[in-house]
Amino acid sequence: MDLKEKLAALADKATQEIKSVSTLEELETLRVSYLGKKGELTQVLKGMKNLSADERPIIGQLANQVRDNLTNQMAVTRETIEKEALNKRLSEETLDVTLPGIRPRKGQSHVITQIIEEIEDLFLGMGYQIVEGNEVEEDYYNFERVNLPQNHPARDMQDTFYITSEILMRTHTSPLQARTLETHDFSKGPLKMISPGKVYRRDTDDATHSHQFHQIEGMVIDKHITMADLKGTLETLAKKMFGENREIRLRPSYFPFTEPSVEVDVSCFKCGGKGCNVCKHTGWIEILGAGMTHPEVLKMSGVDPEIYGGFAFGLGPDRIAMLKYGVDDIRNFYLNDQRFLKQFKVKG
Repeated sequence: MDLKEKLAALADKATQEIKSVSTLEELETLRVSYLGKKGELTQVLKGMKNLSADERPIIGQLANQVRDNLTNQMAVTRETIEKEALNKRLSEETLDVTLPGIRPRKGQSHVITQIIEEIEDLFLGMGYQIVEGNEVEEDYYNFERVNLPQNHPARDMQDTFYITSEILMRTHTSPLQARTLETHDFSKGPLKMISPGKVYRRDTDDATHSHQFHQIEGMVIDKHITMADLKGTLETLAKKMFGENREIRLRPSYFPFTEPSVEVDVSCFKCGGKGCNVCKHTGWIEILGAGMTHPEVLKMSGVDPEIYGGFAFGLGPDRIAMLKYGVDDIRNFYLNDQRFLKQFKVKG
């Protein structure tokens, strides 16, 4: 029997066997036995070495036709078997359309993000603009423009991470106040802004401090701004974050960029000012620092302090969240533990 006859016999035999298979496993076994590297077609073609140069192309073309024909037959058979299996499964399975659907899990904003957005909404409602900027800042804007010149002792309280001698990771969002003061046109109205964002300090002494945290600073500059405007603004903030029954008090303090400066306490939201473990039995909890904008800060930004004045304040959303929700370790906010984070549901 020559090679043509062997190829024809192989094709007939394979075609009959393909028609008889009923599972995908049987079909795969058949494919390997005929078309695999050691299959029957390969064995037949080993005889081509004995052919003449004229016969080899003819037999090679015939072998390719047999291979393509068997491949197509197997593909059609595979599709038929898969379709029959699907129809069988559909006929056996039932679907109860009255069953409730599976509710997908819904994500939510991080608790710190929720606090920041709540504060932003409050100040937007009072006519403030939100100003954001780079976390990598110049020493000049981070310190000198907020009245902290080189070698000022107050710099030690804001030790940070330097990239070069003049470029650093900002220690507060105050540089945005200086940059905004430079460009604001007071002929079009007062400057009212808050600047939320991440800040960096080498401060990890205890569970209430982190080398990276969030800060929101605010500033209002206009004619005839007084300490009463500052107190009214902060009282509104305290009532928004901790409840309508809260009161605030201002204590004298020192910040290089404000004069006079104050620490701001809110009446304890747990005991109502009677004294408890949260307020260390004082009835008050410190929440932020503030004061009237220092004249030197205005001068360095080209604003005449004889005409304009204002106030500034700074608070930490992380600290607000710790106080509001009774969290005793700031690091919990950054561990991405879903058991912790999912406790803080978005309202509405």
